[in-house]
Amino acid sequence: MQRATMDLWVGMFVMAGIGALLVLAFKVGNLGTYSAADSYTLTGNFENIGGLKVRAPVKSAGVVVGRVTDIQFSTETFDALVVVSIDKRYQFPKDTFASILTSGLIGEQYIGLAAGGDEAVLMDGDKLMKTNSALVLEEMIGRFLFDKASEGGGRENAGSD
Repeated sequence: MQRATMDLWVGMFVMAGIGALLVLAFKVGNLGTYSAADSYTLTGNFENIGGLKVRAPVKSAGVVVGRVTDIQFSTETFDALVVVSIDKRYQFPKDTFASILTSGLIGEQYIGLAAGGDEAVLMDGDKLMKTNSALVLEEMIGRFLFDKASEGGGRENAGSD
């Protein structure tokens, strides 16, 4: 009887550990408690989405208000068409600004919404007109080096006259 009780406790401890690992896996994989059941859909065109992925969070003021549901390449405008699902509890003005941002050191990318001042609100199927693409580190370094090279070339030419 003593052995059976000990085996039962060990089994329960192992099951609790497996449950904790599953919860952690869902949190890391952005598969949290957000439900798309009561939501509306918005679309936005971005020149560069960087590492944005489907199921990435959509945040406003640091609060998750939705998720990215689809990413496609638009052959008409030659940029990325991002479809997001926003919880119906959160209504945003028509002049809301959408940016692709990076959080933390790991670099998870998400869409940040900054509400505008318009009185009319976005409805299901509307398009986000004001978007800001992701910052790509390689492009920033390239621009910096190009600007520095341009500055150096201008000084050399000015000194030789």
